[in-house]
Order: sequence, then C-alpha cells, then structure tokens
Amino acid sequence: MSDALPGLDQLRELPLPAAVSYWPQTWGWAVLAVVLVVGGAWAGAAALRRRRRNLYRRQGLTALRRLAQDVAIDPLAARGLPALLKRAALAAQPPGGRADVASLSGEAWLAYLERAVPQGFPKDSPALMRLLAYAPDEAVRGLDSATVSQLIRASREWMVKHHVAA
Repeated sequence: MSDALPGLDQLRELPLPAAVSYWPQTWGWAVLAVVLVVGGAWAGAAALRRRRRNLYRRQGLTALRRLAQDVAIDPLAARGLPALLKRAALAAQPPGGRADVASLSGEAWLAYLERAVPQGFPKDSPALMRLLAYAPDEAVRGLDSATVSQLIRASREWMVKHHVAA
C-alpha cells in the first residue's frame, strides 16, 4: 500500500445546492396565480350571494314539508298553504316588485304561480285555494286528501322551479 492516499481527516463535505425559491421563475406563473385567486374569490362570493338569495326557498320548502306532515294528521292544517305560498312569493321578489305580487288574488294569483310550473297546479286550484283560506272547517275537512296532496306537490314544484329576475 501506498502512503500517498489521503486519510479520513482530509475529507470534506460536499457543498449543498442553493435553496429553491418559492417565487415563480417567470411572470406567467405569477399572473396565473393572481387569476386563480381572483377567480376563486369571485366564485366564492357568487356562491354566497346565491345561497343568501335562496334562503327563502329553503325555508319555504322546510315549512311546506312540515305542513304536509301536519295535513296527514289534521286536514285543517292545509289552511296554511295559501299564506305560505304568498309569503314565499313575496320573499322572492326584489323590494320594488313586492307590491305587484301582494295585490294578486284569485285567477291572477294562480296565473302568476303557473308561470313557473305550467302543468303543476290542478285545474280547480283557485277554488281550492279560496276554500282553504276562507271556507268553514267542515268544508276543509271534507276535501279529498288526494287533491290536497296534489296541490301540496304542485306548491313544492313551484318553490323549487320558479325564478325571479333580480
């Protein structure tokens, strides 16, 4: 063996490469990052606005579900349906359009409801709504449960499908 070989005391550490920067190397990536952040913020704000705008719809559907359960127990609970539909329609309107909807009644009210759900409401809905709102308790108890169920189903469909221009 030769004495010319270096000893362990002469070995040195290998130098480490420079740390990789988190900053993008080109401006294109920075622009893409800004676009993604701005787009995400806009999409989040739009989703929040849509959720707030449809709060009345979610509350109306919950109340309608509760009303349908109550009608199965007591037919007189169906009296709340016309008022529930009117409240939902008023809540859906922008502040300037509420007076137009509030003044609707009878055939005009049903025509307003049927604009969103053309085949949804039964033919005798105006008379049925009038009966639910104003008739004596005996007349409401005497209603066919299938007809009331069909009216509740049509009301649910209206709450889900109607659209109000903002």
